[in-house]
Amino acid sequence: MPLKTFIREFGNISNKSPARKDNHRRGRSHIAPEASSSSSSSSSSSSSSSSSTLSLAGSSTPIIEQGQWANLPPELLLDIIQRVETKEKCWPGRRDVVACASVCKSWREITKEIVKTPEQCGFFTFPISLKQPGPRDAPIQCFIRRERETSTYRLHLGLSPALSGDLSKPLLVAKRVRRATCSDFMIYLKGDDFSKSSNDYIGKLRSNFLGSKFNIFESQPQYDSTAQSTPRSRWKTYLKSVPPKVPTISLNTASISYELNVLRTKGPRRLKCIMYSIPVSSLEEGGTARTPTAFANCPDEDPSPPVDSKGKKPRMGFNSTVCGKPPKSVQSTALALKNKSPRWHEQLQCWCLNFKGRVTVASVKNFQLVAAAEPGHNIAVAEQDKVILQFGKIGKDIFTMDYRYPLSAFQAFAICLSSFGTKPVCE
Repeated sequence: MPLKTFIREFGNISNKSPARKDNHRRGRSHIAPEASSSSSSSSSSSSSSSSSTLSLAGSSTPIIEQGQWANLPPELLLDIIQRVETKEKCWPGRRDVVACASVCKSWREITKEIVKTPEQCGFFTFPISLKQPGPRDAPIQCFIRRERETSTYRLHLGLSPALSGDLSKPLLVAKRVRRATCSDFMIYLKGDDFSKSSNDYIGKLRSNFLGSKFNIFESQPQYDSTAQSTPRSRWKTYLKSVPPKVPTISLNTASISYELNVLRTKGPRRLKCIMYSIPVSSLEEGGTARTPTAFANCPDEDPSPPVDSKGKKPRMGFNSTVCGKPPKSVQSTALALKNKSPRWHEQLQCWCLNFKGRVTVASVKNFQLVAAAEPGHNIAVAEQDKVILQFGKIGKDIFTMDYRYPLSAFQAFAICLSSFGTKPVCE
């Protein structure tokens, strides 16, 4: 018997049962009030039974009733959300904007249209903001707390733990996993489940055996026609109220290399980053960087699938890893970052950089990254001298991280995590 016919007959049997009808009325009393008379009550019950949350006759996909808040006029709803979005500019007040997007689908769509990206407004709203480029003018100031006992690194939004206190917003969490030939820094949205199958997993940083080279992998949706969900699997997922698991792959989006110090000369570390996912044209006048709109585990989004050098789409299973480098055409147009050369201070007898008061403790981990532009690139001199990412120590196991366009919070956090790795041949 077809599934639609079975559910339709099951609903007719339920409507004919008086006990079932009374139970159904009592269960829906908090949504739709009962009528005053018995006749209107029975008609209300039958209409609510026929208007179930599962719409089978008109559509092949399940439709969820949004409730009375979805019936507000669009002009009024737009004005309400705009007022909330304009009033709340920082956390924890910013959570009111997120609450507006959680009311129903119509509220969520309007909120997504009103809320701007970090590049445009300079602050975070939704979790996807962590993978979007930062602002162009002023950097976003964050700090990292290191937990040595658990090998955990937590990224917070704020100036420092002393100034932000309990108002600091947790952004990302990284867990270091030591392996026989490498080390992995697994990056999550939350620190509840440190497994690669977790829905909070968004990427990782992998090092080589010597700790001199690193690769940043971002979780991306896997585009395989054989892995698409069937109507039967979608029904099972809907009835269980569990979002479907989208197959993902880890794409190599950046590489970090530290220069070897074989002679053991004193001085700061020298590193270089190649951002495969950011074209060098993003720093040119009128250039733009890639701005994702949803995470890989969101089944509603369908961005363009990645294509390899032969023009074919990758066919891989759940949580696969693409360890190879991108095509040469991508590498030639990728943005390169290098650490800003420090100067030797005669009075202090040390190497110094101008961190503008954001770094207070001398450490070999401190660095500033600027664009490594070649003569053929049309990048202004002022843009080349602008610090894109700076990282430094301010206390025991406390570090600051300030980043700006074209890096995202995830990319900046992964680059800073490479500084925590053991580098016996780079110091």
